[in-house]
Amino acid sequence: MSFVRVERSGAIAKLVLSRPDARNAFNAEMIAETTTALKQLGNDSGLRILKIEAEGPTFCAGADVNWMKAQKDVSETANFADAQKVFDMFRAAYEFPRPVIARVQGGAFGGGAGLMCCSDIVVMADDAVTAFSEVRLGIIPATISAFVIRKIGAGRARELFLTGRRISAEQCLDLGLATEVVPALQLDSAVERWVSELLAASPSAQALAKELLREVPFMALDYARDFTAARLARQRVTREGQEGLTSLLEKRKPFWAEGE
Repeated sequence: MSFVRVERSGAIAKLVLSRPDARNAFNAEMIAETTTALKQLGNDSGLRILKIEAEGPTFCAGADVNWMKAQKDVSETANFADAQKVFDMFRAAYEFPRPVIARVQGGAFGGGAGLMCCSDIVVMADDAVTAFSEVRLGIIPATISAFVIRKIGAGRARELFLTGRRISAEQCLDLGLATEVVPALQLDSAVERWVSELLAASPSAQALAKELLREVPFMALDYARDFTAARLARQRVTREGQEGLTSLLEKRKPFWAEGE
């Protein structure tokens, strides 16, 4: 891969946006590589946590200007196909079966902000900024909209989509776009603290919890009743479901947390 890099250390993987000379802006190749990496990592049963990071001073500047310029000269049909590929990249991050932590420095604009919204935990540097700036370029935050609205709700997304204004890290925290804001030099240590928190939980329970978060908000209550009860009943009889209670009664760590 030319524009992303995957690093693996035990059960922890790191997906690194690696196009710092272009502020990690997305072009067609980078979108394809990111999607492929996410799908391959998602199928890795030994993986417990994915970290999304970026080289250089900027997390992601959104869409590459030269790529966008080229899109001016292609048909609406071709633009439609390209937009679907962008959506598929975000969906692969949003539906990733294990916890995802985004480490955000500098700026996260457009697609970079979309990746934030697809992550479970977002740690931002206190001098980082983000924006859904598409309307200022005469376009719209279309492919990321489903994920942004799921993250912060339509009410909060309205003025951000309509103004395209920049949002500070502290404002991201208030809006629910960020989980934690720390000084830039503390980004790595903050991410590792979240890794430790996540490793204390059952991997299979985390996967099911992510499914609940994706599905339950859009269900009718009558359907949610059976959906949630079935998953709880199934998890209780699994090895990890049994181990959680046993380890609590025996006053020891469960086997999945022994390596903390």
